[in-house]
Parts: sequence; structure tokens; C-alpha cells
Amino acid sequence: MGRHRKASNSKARRNSVIALTGLVPAGLVTAATSAGAAEHIPFMTSASQQSAEPVVETPEPLAEQTDAQPVAAAEAPVAQEVAAPAPAPEPEVAPTPELPTNLAASPIAIPTVNVSAYKNAERILATEQPGCGISWTIIAGIGRVESTHANNGKADDLGELLEPILGPRLDGTLAGNNVIPDTDGGALDGDPHYDRAVGPMQFLPETWNHYHADGNGDGISDPQNLFDAALATGKYLCDGDLNLRDLGQTTKAILRYNNSMAYVANVLAWSAGYQTGIVPTSDQLPRIH
Repeated sequence: MGRHRKASNSKARRNSVIALTGLVPAGLVTAATSAGAAEHIPFMTSASQQSAEPVVETPEPLAEQTDAQPVAAAEAPVAQEVAAPAPAPEPEVAPTPELPTNLAASPIAIPTVNVSAYKNAERILATEQPGCGISWTIIAGIGRVESTHANNGKADDLGELLEPILGPRLDGTLAGNNVIPDTDGGALDGDPHYDRAVGPMQFLPETWNHYHADGNGDGISDPQNLFDAALATGKYLCDGDLNLRDLGQTTKAILRYNNSMAYVANVLAWSAGYQTGIVPTSDQLPRIH
């Protein structure tokens, strides 16, 4: 803030200052003022000023000029690395109940070798595609709808089917089926003219050749092997970085197999049954056209 002075009663002193000011070059007055000297000019003295009433406040002398010291640049603050929040742990999946192993005893049954193949696929995909989160019960639901678990587990302990499973010839003669000309020269389905779905998970030859898998580690990818077919099914469902922990994305994945919401309902109903041990009701299993 500015400094305050006492008012002076001397008209003579005020007049003499005004008069002298006119004799001083304006540049010096300005320089003195800008240097912090206010209105005090040290080199302007006279007898009249000495006899005049002294100014109550003595201004501070001008500070001696010294060589300017460089100002150190302020250091920019160092950004603190903030650790990324740890990802939320995946919800624990409740263990599935022990299920019957023969469909003759209960419709909720799954033969032992089929369960092994489905769970093996889940384990492999949990490592290879952890973002998918596929459950073995989804794969089992497709196995139930497509081939009734390879005709109630007609396979050996390595998953090799005792008899090959082939779908109908896709030549347009069967209502509801598309016409699909041969894509593999009959290598997988034995038909050089039209394709047929092959194996317990009913892959079309072209789809199998894209997603084929070796689930039992024997060096062969065979659509007529339960372990290979189950793993290929999981790869097919997980494709496109889908997250099958989400119902909407699970539905999208199942529709790849069969573009029918009735088909999706059947697969999900059986999957839920394997998770709970409860047989789906008939209204949960709409007819697939």
C-alpha cells in the first residue's frame, strides 16, 4: 500500500518545492520516483528547505544496485506414478453337482467321458483365452442339443467315437436346412457334392477347418473325437474376444451355431441344468425348427 504523510501548514515550503521542481529535468524526477523514492529528491536542498518544517517521514534510501543474480528456474513437479487399480477378482463359480452318467437314468445325465472332454476344453481355454470365461456347461449344452452327448457317450476313454456321427446331406431336400455345396472334397463327411455336419458337436467341414483343435494332445485334430470337438466348440464360441460371463455375449456366441433363439434357449436351459442338477422343464425347451 502507499505511504501516508502529515499535512503541512507551510505555504512557503510548498511553493518553494513547486518552484524548484520546475528547474529539475523531468527525466530525473521520473527516475527518482520510479526507483521507490516517492516525491523525495535527495540532491535538491536549499536554505529555504532547511528552515522549513521537517518532513515527518524519512523515505528509505535507494538500495544499492548489485549485479543481478540469475533466478533459478523452478523445478517442474515430478508426476507421481499412480498404481493402476487392481482388477476386480472374477466371481467364484459354484461347483457343479455330481450328475448321473447315463441318460437312461435321467435326462440330466452326462456320460463320464463327455464330462471329461467338456471340462478339459474349459481348462485349456481358461489359459489360452482367459477373457472368454467360457463354462464347460455351455459346451455341454451344445453337445446335448447336437448329438445327445455323442449318443449317450458312445466313445472310448480317449474320446474316439465308436461310430462316426454325420448330419443330413445339405442338398435342400430336408425342410429347414440350407443348401451347402461341398467345401472339403468329401474329406471329412465323405460327400464330394454337398456338405454334411460332422462329429458330436456337428461342425460343417468349412467351420471345422477354421477352428479345428487337438483337445487330447495326440497330434491329430479330429471332429469325430470328443476332446477335439469340445475344444473346437469353445474356440468357436469365444472367437471375437467375446466374454461369455455376459449373457448377451453368450447368446451372440450360441447363435453362431444355429441362428435360432429356440436353439439358444435349449442350450442355456441344459447348461443351467448341469450347473444345478435340475432337469429343465418342457417350456424351457422350445422346439427348434
